Amino acid sequence: MVKPEKKMVITIKKGDSMEAIKKKPKRLTNRKLSNKKKPTGFPAHLFTGKVKFEGDPVEIQRKMRDEWG
Repeated sequence: MVKPEKKMVITIKKGDSMEAIKKKPKRLTNRKLSNKKKPTGFPAHLFTGKVKFEGDPVEIQRKMRDEWG
C-alpha cells in the first residue's frame, strides 16, 4: 500500500513583498500538526465480537423476527 504524499501549497499574491513571501513557508512549518479533532459518535469498536446465546440460533432468530408473536 502506497502512502499519499503530504503536500503544502503556498499562495503568493501579486502584491506580496519578498519579505512576506519568505515568511509564508515558516508559518506553515510552525503550525501544530495535530489539528485533527477527536472522532465523536458511537464507539463501535467497544462492542464488536460474538454474543453467546443459549439454544438454537435459528429458533432465536425466528422469535426475534416473529411479528405476530
